[in-house]
Amino acid sequence: MTKTPFITLGAILAFLAVAFGAFGAHALKEILTPHLLDVYHTAADYQMWHAIGLILIGILFQQKPSTLLRKAGWLILSGTLIFSGSLYALSLSGIKIFGAITPIGGVLLLCGWLTLAYASIKSK
Repeated sequence: MTKTPFITLGAILAFLAVAFGAFGAHALKEILTPHLLDVYHTAADYQMWHAIGLILIGILFQQKPSTLLRKAGWLILSGTLIFSGSLYALSLSGIKIFGAITPIGGVLLLCGWLTLAYASIKSK
């Protein structure tokens, strides 16, 4: 079986999404405005969904390693860190420039999913 970091990284991202989500629900609900709390929860939601996607990419890679799956995994990871990270930073700091970074993460996520789709088509 081919080793891949994506299952481990996905599990860590999922763990952190639960921890951050709980922190937001309990510690931040009295501190942040409803809008910023919603932004914070969007970050945690996207982080969790993409953590699951990263784990699935890792499982697929173990079954049939490919350069495209590796690229998809790194795109999903980097996109998640930039997308969710910028939303966490925006919501916690209120500094709006972090919102300008978020679409970069979104584009990386989209590229990751398209690369996964292409890897699926190419492998048939």
